Amino acid sequence: MSAVLAGCAALVTGASRGIGLATARALAAAGARLALLSRSAGLLHEIARELGGDAVALPCDIRDRSAVDRAVREVHDRLGRAPDILVNNAGAFPLAPVEDTSVDAFADALDVNLVAPFALVRAMLPAMRERASGHIVTVGSIADRTTFPGNAAYAAGKFGLRALHQVLREECRGSGIRTSLVSPGPVDTELWDPVDPDARKGFTPRARMLAPDAVAAAILYAVTQPPEVNVDELRLSRT
Repeated sequence: MSAVLAGCAALVTGASRGIGLATARALAAAGARLALLSRSAGLLHEIARELGGDAVALPCDIRDRSAVDRAVREVHDRLGRAPDILVNNAGAFPLAPVEDTSVDAFADALDVNLVAPFALVRAMLPAMRERASGHIVTVGSIADRTTFPGNAAYAAGKFGLRALHQVLREECRGSGIRTSLVSPGPVDTELWDPVDPDARKGFTPRARMLAPDAVAAAILYAVTQPPEVNVDELRLSRT
């Protein structure tokens, strides 16, 4: 692949596995310098070494506001600039009926799926506005507009994330900052390990799910369009 993103800096959350890892690899192959966020410190450092170049591992629990603030400062220090591309991918996927979901569990899911992405966007926007360029990619889900039983906490976060994307799209229109929502159907990642969808009625078998690389390819497509082109939304499903 040609280095279409040479000179660009990108921050990817949830970068140690699944969609985040696939996206980090795709962006690195396209020439981007990467800052990788994840709670999995050891694995994240291994991935940074694998990607080579200037890839930076920044272990961070995005539920921790002070940790996010420190990571944002370190991104600037280590990459020498604010990221050109922010990929808000990290997510939590609790499944339980409403009455079996504690208030704390609900709030924790919202912290990961909605509050942390907002915090990162808020931190990155000023520099993007100053240079009149940048790209914010939000990884949504089929659950950002379709509801399923047992999905209250996850759907609430993803519906809110789609709303956040739409507000950003309006606020950033004409600024040079691009915003894209990439919403896949079920993707075969480690998030499904505790669920075992193959053994549960009504769930998509893992063999029929999208691959993380397919979602990463969609993200790469969005961020490599000409500057005057904004990919508003991409909704992905398995053929």
